Amino acid sequence: MNPVFSAYGALGGAIVLEVIGTTLLQRSEQFTRLLPTAGMVMFYAASFYLLTHALKGMPLGIAYAMWGGLGIVLTALISVFVFRQTLDLAALSGIALIVAGVIVMNTLSGSVSH
Repeated sequence: MNPVFSAYGALGGAIVLEVIGTTLLQRSEQFTRLLPTAGMVMFYAASFYLLTHALKGMPLGIAYAMWGGLGIVLTALISVFVFRQTLDLAALSGIALIVAGVIVMNTLSGSVSH
């Protein structure tokens, strides 16, 4: 299998698992609910495991920026649609800048494996 494709697949999985873990963090109610807390730990651990596999095919800084940035965007969307939280213009602007940064990194940076 192509190592770049494999790295991006592992990174995509790591992002999804991190977002699920963060969602469960909200549901854990400060670690007072056992199942969401245990799930959060499990999903975070699995996310980091896949992130280590992504590092086989891309630099740490790029992988972590994409993992963190896209995780922030997806978590913000979950906070709006699942938890009915609101985002103001400043928050939406910041999220747009994160998306723009990930796009610039992936299209223009020589550091990203293509």
